[in-house]
Amino acid sequence: MNNTARPLMILGTGSHVGKSIVVTALCRIFSQKGYNTAPFKAQNMSLNSWITDDGDEIGIAQAIQAKACGIEPTADMNPVLLKPKGDRQSQVIVMGKPYADRTAGDYYDSIETMNSVVKKSYNRLKEQYDIIVIEGAGGAAEINLYHRDIVNIGTARLVRPPVILVGDIERGGVFASIYGTLELLPDDIRSMVKGIIINKFRGDTAILEPGLRQLEDMTKVPVLGVIPYTEIYIPSEDSVSIDDKIKMSGNRDHPIDIAVLRLPRISNFTDFEPLEPYANIRYVELGSDPGYPDALIIPGTKNTIDDLKVLRMHGMDSKIHELAKAKVPIIGICGGYQMLGKTITDSGIEGSGGNAVSISGLGLLDISTDFSKYEKQTVQVKKTVTGTGPILGKITGQQVSGYEIHMGLTNLGEGAHAFDDDGCTDRTGLIWGTYLHGLFENENLRDAFLEYLYTRRGLSYSTVKNKVIYQDPYHQLAKHFLDHVDMDAIDRMVRK
Repeated sequence: MNNTARPLMILGTGSHVGKSIVVTALCRIFSQKGYNTAPFKAQNMSLNSWITDDGDEIGIAQAIQAKACGIEPTADMNPVLLKPKGDRQSQVIVMGKPYADRTAGDYYDSIETMNSVVKKSYNRLKEQYDIIVIEGAGGAAEINLYHRDIVNIGTARLVRPPVILVGDIERGGVFASIYGTLELLPDDIRSMVKGIIINKFRGDTAILEPGLRQLEDMTKVPVLGVIPYTEIYIPSEDSVSIDDKIKMSGNRDHPIDIAVLRLPRISNFTDFEPLEPYANIRYVELGSDPGYPDALIIPGTKNTIDDLKVLRMHGMDSKIHELAKAKVPIIGICGGYQMLGKTITDSGIEGSGGNAVSISGLGLLDISTDFSKYEKQTVQVKKTVTGTGPILGKITGQQVSGYEIHMGLTNLGEGAHAFDDDGCTDRTGLIWGTYLHGLFENENLRDAFLEYLYTRRGLSYSTVKNKVIYQDPYHQLAKHFLDHVDMDAIDRMVRK
């Protein structure tokens, strides 16, 4: 154990440039080298979250990075998590627990408190690990936030790490974004930048060479590598990734079509990524026609009532009922499960308006949900499948695992639970809902679901499944990184 952990920080020229994936790769590489490694991100803003063994809620990116390190995630790895809920408000999660709902202005008024939390978390980690790989947020050169930033400038000044700057070439302007970021950084932070990585390249790197050399001459910072775009199954960090999924969905060569409603405040859409090797997962905007998919999924949301109102405004409720009558399987996860019920009652804590309200749900499941307390259920669970019907009935009595992240209490009417005391199914067993995130990570449930969809189409699921060869995505990612980045230079940064 090393009580003077060596830090390395990854900053970006903007959001979605690949900071999280670079940190994940480095976490796996350093761990493979025998270093006791941990990830750290002072403040995350994401609706995709994870529940630790201790029942703490953190950003899913840090949970993924911890997995790449071969360790269990903890709240210290992401001490502050902001979960946008609409009307310029976010739920603030501090050390894994709900702290308060805050507007941006109110949140920044308490930034000194948050800074103290961040400092204590990092100090605890540095007593346990050899290397800490730190992730920044958004663009590093947010000049309007320098005086109150805790995740980029604040963390860099706290830790004084060597910094690698990541730029995304896919959207164009990568040279300008890198040069501009470096020029706008405060002098003390600019001097910490020891390398540049260009991410998501498609094409011939030889064409880039003159630009890379000019960039190095102008900035006096070496380009450590150009990483080609690749598709490796690593769970996505936030909703920005959905846009990429929407673009790719029409290019998947799968006979099965599963529509996922693109709710305005969609959360934990990583729930459905384990299905991607076997089916076309199509994210449908509420103003679009989902057509007649093989199955429809209503995902989690940070604001059930507001998103249900938007769903109705676009007439999607009528389409859902039409699909239900056509015997299309409809599954609701978390907020989507709540929407499938008869009523949702809020005492003023769940909706963005802060007013008490009671509205009708979609009425497809015999449940009612009540938001009466500012309390969140955050726990990892194992449940026994108790639901029946053509999908869950195939695995009744078997166990599944997952995690719960939700507010509100749901009461069951005359329906049947789907998983022990959780969830509900209708009489056909084709419509069911649950609070369990990560459900499709369970091979038994995933197989039961997909086999039903394939069989209904007159297709063999086992034939398709046997073609999907599992490869450790973290190993694939590490190899891809090592093939294109000067890891020796990074090693020297960390050793200094």
